[in-house]
Amino acid sequence: MKKNPVFRPLAALLLVAGLSSFAYAQAADPIAKVNGVAIPQSRLDAMLKGAAAQGQPDSPELRARIRDELITREVLLQEAAKKGIDKNADILSQIELQRQGIIINAFLQDYARSNPISDDAMRKEYESAKSAGAREYKARHILVKDEAEAKQIVATLKKNPGAFEKLAAEKSEDTGSKNRGGDLDWGAPARYVKPFGDALTKLKKGQITDPPVQTQYGWHVIRLDDERATKIPPFEDIKNNIQQQMQQAAVQKAIADFRAKAKVE
Repeated sequence: MKKNPVFRPLAALLLVAGLSSFAYAQAADPIAKVNGVAIPQSRLDAMLKGAAAQGQPDSPELRARIRDELITREVLLQEAAKKGIDKNADILSQIELQRQGIIINAFLQDYARSNPISDDAMRKEYESAKSAGAREYKARHILVKDEAEAKQIVATLKKNPGAFEKLAAEKSEDTGSKNRGGDLDWGAPARYVKPFGDALTKLKKGQITDPPVQTQYGWHVIRLDDERATKIPPFEDIKNNIQQQMQQAAVQKAIADFRAKAKVE
């Protein structure tokens, strides 16, 4: 029987390093070869990790599908290479952008892990929001581009207050709310741009803004439908949300700091 050319090196490794080295050598074996090109186990592992992140449990069936997908990819890559597509400048630029994105994402995740938000900081943020005694408002608005048109809408509403929803559907430039009669649902003033939020807090229930309010988006006719004290859930119920928001803010600050230190010409 013809001897396997890798038998003696493996046997030597077993004698020197024990079974763990043998297991490592097996793990490093390619999952398949396509026209002599090896597909490494690491690619299958990476796709398994991605599938797990989407909630797919590891299974022999999943591994078989991923292996089949990787083989198909390698076949198509080889066919593309025959046409020189892998050397195309536009393609290489797209690959470079994706490479940058992957590295940057990994760096930011590492930064977040290395700079965790402490429980004390999260609780301080929670208590600050809680002690502010904030209120939230249920409002509607009609957004138009022209001040004269906004004033005409105000005049119409003074004569017929019940026409607000109809006018919003007909005239508002805000496609997100016009089909709901301008309804913006409940929200804190900080949710909106400052002129809008400031005007909202000065209204009484059922009142509209007169004159209309100007923002960078245009002219707003706002009606306050209701207001209430902000309901703040217990700390433990929203701790994860606070952590995510504070972590995102910390990462954005880090990005700004890195840019400030960089020499850009």
